[in-house]
Amino acid sequence: MRLAKRYNTEISSSDSRQVYREMRIGTAVPEPEQLQAVKHHFIHTHSVYDYFSSWECEQQTLSLLEKLFQQKDQVLLVGGSMMYIDAICNGIDEIPTIDEQLRKEVFQQYEAEGLEAMRRQLKILDPVFYEQVDLKNAKRVIHAVEICLMAGKSYSELRSNTKKERNFNIVKIGLNREREELYHRINQRVDIMMQQGLEAEARALFPHRELNALNTVGYKELFEYFAGNISLEKAVELIKRNSRRYAKRQLSWFRRDKTINWFNPEDYDAIVDCIDKQL
Repeated sequence: MRLAKRYNTEISSSDSRQVYREMRIGTAVPEPEQLQAVKHHFIHTHSVYDYFSSWECEQQTLSLLEKLFQQKDQVLLVGGSMMYIDAICNGIDEIPTIDEQLRKEVFQQYEAEGLEAMRRQLKILDPVFYEQVDLKNAKRVIHAVEICLMAGKSYSELRSNTKKERNFNIVKIGLNREREELYHRINQRVDIMMQQGLEAEARALFPHRELNALNTVGYKELFEYFAGNISLEKAVELIKRNSRRYAKRQLSWFRRDKTINWFNPEDYDAIVDCIDKQL
C-alpha cells in the first residue's frame, strides 16, 4: 500500500484465489478501506464457477497493463501464486480451456478410481510429461489428463517453454521473514480467519467442493470436517500445517529466480532504494 501511494499507481493482484468473489476470509483479501485507498485489479472479479487459469491471467493482466501504462509510469504486481507471476513475467503456452463437463467427468473418475488410475491414464496419454510431473500432486496429474483429453494431443506437445519478451521493465521484490516468525504469523492468521467466520464461508461452498477453485488450503481441510472424516480441531491443525508447507514451496520456487531482490517486509526504505535504482 505504501509503495502504491509513493509511486501514485494501482495494484494488479497475482493471487490465484483472491480473484474469486465467494472466497473472502480464506484468501485474506485486502480490507475494504485498503481497496478504497488504492485501486486493485483482479480482486473478486470472477466466480468459483468460472475457469481462470495461468493463461487467462497472463492475457487479462497484459491487457490491463497496456491500459495502465498509458496513465502510470509504474504498476505494482502483488501476490504469491507462482504460476501466475511466471506467466505474466515470462509468458505461458496457450492451453485449451477445459470444458466443464469434461472437468466433472475426470474428477468423478478420480473420486471413483483414485490417483493411481489417473497416473496410469496420464502415462498412456503423455509419457513425456508423466516422467516430469510430481506424481504425488493429484491436482497436477488430473489437470494434465484434462488437457490431453481436451486437446486431443499430449500436454508436452503444447508446452514450448519459450520465454516471451515484455515491452516493460520488471523489478522483482521478494519478501521474507525468519522461519520461526513466519510460521508463527501463519498460525496466527489461521486463528484470526476462523474467528472471522471461515467455517461458515467454507460450509456455504461445501456443495461445490469438486470445483478446481475450491481445491485450496483453508477450504479443503474444512470440507473433510463437514464430510465427517476429521474433527474441527484437526481441520484447523491441518490448515496451519498445509499453509506452512505452501509458504515453504513458495520460497523454494522463488529462490530459483536470481533476479528477485529479497527483503524483510519492514525494510521499506531499502525496498524503495532498490526499486528507484532500477527504474
